[in-house]
Formats: sequence, C-alpha cells, structure tokens
Amino acid sequence: MSKKNPSKKQFTVLLIAIAVIGAGALGWVITRPKGGGEVIDPNMPLGTAQGFLMGSPDAPVKIVEFADFECPACSEFATLTEPDLRERLIKTGMVSMQFFVFPLPMHKNTWPASNAAYCAGEQGKFWEMHDRLFYTQDLWNGLATSSPDKKMKGYAKDISLDVSKFEACFDSKKHYPDIKASGAEAERFGVSATPTLIIGGKRYFENLSYDFIKKLVDDEIAKLGKADTAGKRAK
Repeated sequence: MSKKNPSKKQFTVLLIAIAVIGAGALGWVITRPKGGGEVIDPNMPLGTAQGFLMGSPDAPVKIVEFADFECPACSEFATLTEPDLRERLIKTGMVSMQFFVFPLPMHKNTWPASNAAYCAGEQGKFWEMHDRLFYTQDLWNGLATSSPDKKMKGYAKDISLDVSKFEACFDSKKHYPDIKASGAEAERFGVSATPTLIIGGKRYFENLSYDFIKKLVDDEIAKLGKADTAGKRAK
C-alpha cells in the first residue's frame, strides 16, 4: 500500500514551525555579542583615549601603535619584532612608541585583556602586563577560555602588582569608557586593521618587520636633518 501524502494542514503547521525556529535563530544571531564575548553597552559614555608611552617623549621619531590584545598578528609583532624595536631604536633614544588599544568585535576576551592592561597601568606596569598578555595569548584568548578573569588576576600576581588594588580596578571595569575612547581614536585615524603603526603621519599595517620600520625611521630622521639645515640657512 502506498503512503499517503501529508495533508495541507500538516504542511502548513510544518512551515509555521520552521518559520518560528528560523526567527528565533535570527534573533539570537542579531542580539548575541559579536564573537560570543562580553556584551558591551553601546550607550557607554566615552572616556579618555589614553596612549601608553615607551621611550623618551623627546625622541625625534614618534610611532603610534593601535593593537588588539587578542589579535594573533599583534602578538606576533609584540613577540618577534618589538624586542628589536625596543633595544635598537627606543632604548637608543631614536624612537618613542605610544600604544593605543583597539578592541575588535570578533575577539571574545579582548575587553578583559585591555582592562587588565589599564589596571596594571595604574600601578606603573602597563608594559609588563602588555608583554604578559601577548606572550601568553594562546592561554587566555577566546579559543582557550570563556572566563579570562582568573587568568588576568593571576598575571597581576606574576608581575608583582598589588593584587587587591588590581582586582578592585579590574572588577569595577572603570576603564571601559577609556577603552571605548581608545577604539574611537583608532577610527578617527582611519585605522581598520591591527596592528597598525603610524609613522610620519602615514599608516602601516603590513610588512611590519624590524628592517621595514628601521627604514621608515631613518627616512624620518633624514627629513628632520634636512629641515634643520634649511632652518639654519634661513637664519
């Protein structure tokens, strides 16, 4: 005996069920935080876009960096290229570097990581936390853990912070408006990828090797030398 085809009524019920399930799934996609991370209040007020400086403020060449602590390319830059940059350009007084956080929406734990860096900065150890975060990125990023807070507080102890003060700062999230402002600063500069360096007023986000940066720095110093010579002649 052949099977009977579903009635029109059964078919209509099935379509309605599919529509309801589809609408629910769409609603979840729209309302869930991008990347599945912490929900950030879109109405949060802007704080202060604070850049963290390494090197002499009087260095002839100033580099501005925009980076995301959970960005793999940023970690690669911080761990492979930046050590040479620090030793050979920053410590010699040729260059200063100012770091701005730029939390990207696809990264789950970038806001807690940025928060940890800001709170470490309150105790004068932004760069120590910066290094800790980038060198251990695979231990706390979105693929490794959905609850990064314990890791961040552990890092505070590792770099000899006053842990109770750090935890009070971290838990309060008082720097979140500043982190938001830092991201807005990146957008103001037209930054759309991380890491991005601004050297001599130009944006660079590819080929960020030490040799490439050194050439840009040398070019800027040469320009300054020509400007000084022209100024002396004008006098």
